[in-house]
Amino acid sequence: MRLLVTLLLFLVPILGVWTFWTADENGWWLPEAVTTYAPDIDYLFNLILWMVAVFFILTECLLAWFFFKYSKKDEAKGVYSHGNHKLEMVWTAVPGLCLLFIAFSQMGTWADIKFRGNMPEEAPIAHVWASQFDWMIQYPGADGQFGTWDDVEVNHLFKVPGGENVVFTLHSRDVLHSFFVPEFRLKQDAVPGMAIPVWFNVEPEFTGNTYDLICAELCGWGHYKMAGRVEVVSREEFDAWIVEQQANVMSNGTEDQS
Repeated sequence: MRLLVTLLLFLVPILGVWTFWTADENGWWLPEAVTTYAPDIDYLFNLILWMVAVFFILTECLLAWFFFKYSKKDEAKGVYSHGNHKLEMVWTAVPGLCLLFIAFSQMGTWADIKFRGNMPEEAPIAHVWASQFDWMIQYPGADGQFGTWDDVEVNHLFKVPGGENVVFTLHSRDVLHSFFVPEFRLKQDAVPGMAIPVWFNVEPEFTGNTYDLICAELCGWGHYKMAGRVEVVSREEFDAWIVEQQANVMSNGTEDQS
């Protein structure tokens, strides 16, 4: 029985490694990466994953070995031990060093994506408003200004040009929401009372695709239905669509005034 349990304990890290390897080989960990900074996010994910995997294997193998070695009957009297200070220092220092390594490894990527001083200089293409339980995308009207009567407002559809920097401002009308597009490797909380600049750049070869826009923060009873779409189109198609939407707004505004 002792040998069987030991073998089963050794089987756990073996199955763990096989699972990690198989998932990585088949692309099961993450969906397709489509933005310019997505590979950097994937690198950090894989870095942390394999660091965890190494220590998982090590601890499971030690567990199996200790079980096998110390589970047999021993008539000797137990001896009190206060512990080993050097060993305690080692298993405290090693995780601390690993966390420092991760922290320094992610600083460049975090700065490129999140720091306002490193963001692209393009003007915001839209304001994205999150509310219970929908997404409203606000584009500037013919006057090129936000917050005027001719703004274009579209529910649940965020149309953007591919192959170029897309900057937008994220808002919340009520509670905490989270703008999440898995393929973009983009997740940003929408905080009430704050206007948060966000950016991404979809690689040109993914132009013509549509991606799910998800709220990744539990925001109320209707959270499950708070879904939208990000449609990536060519610059020409985007400009034509904007002109069409602006014309519709102008037409409706003229009818209302009459």
